[in-house]
Amino acid sequence: MDKLATWVVFYLCTVVATSAGFVFPLGDTDPWFAALKDPWFAPPSWLFGPVWTILYLLIATSAYKLMYASDPGQKPLAISLWSLQLVLNVIWTPIFSGAQNLEVAFYYIIALWFSIIAYIAASSRVSAVAAALVIPYSMWVTFAAILNYNYWRLNS
Repeated sequence: MDKLATWVVFYLCTVVATSAGFVFPLGDTDPWFAALKDPWFAPPSWLFGPVWTILYLLIATSAYKLMYASDPGQKPLAISLWSLQLVLNVIWTPIFSGAQNLEVAFYYIIALWFSIIAYIAASSRVSAVAAALVIPYSMWVTFAAILNYNYWRLNS
């Protein structure tokens, strides 16, 4: 594959992954969210943008590495799990902030967490680098699940 095609694939992976973050913005500009009681360990709102930017680039790079891995046998499962985790990622914010349903959002983020872990397991059989790239994402989603749970408990 030539260099232009390689960059196009990387760009498409990046666009797909980062578009998840623009579907439903969340933060202090949302009056409902701003009125919630925050858990004591909630990070400042300004931190979410830089963290998610880095995470989406890692998620995209993981997909890119997976696309160019040489093991065709395990690749379809890994790509399917990558897609699933991205869909669950996109769905979480409209449930949390749009529907303002902290309980259902918590269950979705748990499903998201499991899909990320499954993706790490499946992609590690294809590309160790692809799997390693999403470990920070799994750690952030673990933290986000704990945060979501505490928002739910404090505000129900």
